[in-house]
Amino acid sequence: MINLNNKIILLVGLMGSGKTSVGRRLAKRLNLPFVDGDQEVEKAAGLSLVDVLKCFGVEEYRAGEARVMKRLLQGDSCVLASGGGSFVAEQTRKYAKENAITIWLKADIDILYHRTTGRKHRPFLKGSDDELKNKLEKYIHDEYPYYSEADIIVETKEEQVDNTVQRVIEAIEQFQQEKKS
Repeated sequence: MINLNNKIILLVGLMGSGKTSVGRRLAKRLNLPFVDGDQEVEKAAGLSLVDVLKCFGVEEYRAGEARVMKRLLQGDSCVLASGGGSFVAEQTRKYAKENAITIWLKADIDILYHRTTGRKHRPFLKGSDDELKNKLEKYIHDEYPYYSEADIIVETKEEQVDNTVQRVIEAIEQFQQEKKS
């Protein structure tokens, strides 16, 4: 039985790792609200992610994202799907360590590529499909060391989302058992 003690479940990982689809179903299973970090950034900015990047650039986008994540990580228990790169920010990792159980949905390059090919709403993956694999490999190289700081790592596979959700629940239960010992 999972007891969060007012903690947030924070899902981290690259674009295409399954944070939103797993997060929605996990929240439902745990009877918690689901919050999408990217949507919250859009609400705060009053613009789409693509437009925030066009108007303000990457640095301001990341600064705004960090402010939104700080607010969310100091809020009520929920399942929170972070924006792809938000966990790279030191401040976000600090608040996550204090207020959340962090779960890295780790996916290999082939799964990420398959899930993100042709998705035009992902501003950090703009370009041709040929460029996509190179960008994903760079993100893996640059960001996986930060994601490895998560409390729990769950490999995402080509499987039904409910199977991944079940594995996440089992990992949380195991994590909580180990913390008790």
